[in-house]
Amino acid sequence: MTKIIHVAVAIVQRKNDDGGNEFLLASRPHGKGWAGWWEFPGGKIEDGETPQHALTRELAEELGIKPTITQQWLTRQYDYPALSQNGHDAPAKTVLLHFYFVSAWQGEVSPREGQKLSWQSADNITVTPILPANAPIMKALALPPVYAISNIAEMGEKPYLDALQVALNKGLRLVQVREKHLPKDEFIRIAQKIIAMAKPYNATVLISQDIALARDLGAQGVHLPSQDLLMLKTKPAGLMVTASCHNEAELVHAEMLGLDFVVLSPVKSTQSHPEMDAMGWQAFADRAKKTTLPVYALGGMTLTDLPIALSYGARGVAYQRGILKQDAD
Repeated sequence: MTKIIHVAVAIVQRKNDDGGNEFLLASRPHGKGWAGWWEFPGGKIEDGETPQHALTRELAEELGIKPTITQQWLTRQYDYPALSQNGHDAPAKTVLLHFYFVSAWQGEVSPREGQKLSWQSADNITVTPILPANAPIMKALALPPVYAISNIAEMGEKPYLDALQVALNKGLRLVQVREKHLPKDEFIRIAQKIIAMAKPYNATVLISQDIALARDLGAQGVHLPSQDLLMLKTKPAGLMVTASCHNEAELVHAEMLGLDFVVLSPVKSTQSHPEMDAMGWQAFADRAKKTTLPVYALGGMTLTDLPIALSYGARGVAYQRGILKQDAD
């Protein structure tokens, strides 16, 4: 049986000059396996250590900093093949990566082990090659942690758009237009309003279900209900394509299609689907681990649920009614 090596991994984040997030990557030093490849800082968890303790130790050894604000995120297993490079052999190994966000620290970041360092943004990676285990992580980091789904049917048009404006001002960057109660011409009018509101913020707008309409409106993508997901044979080109999932079969199909992310629900009981049993956080985590796609938690979510969602492996939270409860932002 292959021994699994546990590794603590730090996504050290800071704000760039444009107000966006960027994270630190480090090159593996010469003399080590996969030398010259870029990775997140971190290292092996020693016997008797917790992942958090190993994270703190590794950041001190590698970067000379002490983390003061961390957030547990996801765990991912990866099987590295054997590699022979410049006279150095790296044997095959299986690692279980424990990822943490690090958003504040004491000390100045500096290379303590002869490695190169580079601050990067997920949508513009300029260093190469990246360690293969990190590719799905880069994809997830390119997404914002909050996903708002429109709720005009309950709130009314003006109250919802007012709340959306507040959320955009506070950093919301991902919105789905989903108003099944509206006739098509009214849906188009609302969608056009939301797209116009989102544009100054470079926020992404997805249209629910209708791929052709998403293209016609100039939206960035489409979000598919689970029944439409299962009928899809190939991912539509030129759009961000996402989907709602409730079980493993739907997650498998979404991954086969190479969708940009999925929403997994319901985590908690929800007014929208009272007939569906809430899965709870542990079942959410168990299902989310079975896909490399970024996963949002949906079902009774508000911004106050974001830290726990991250700790169970979500990229973030999705909500409808939660847009009224923005005090945690």
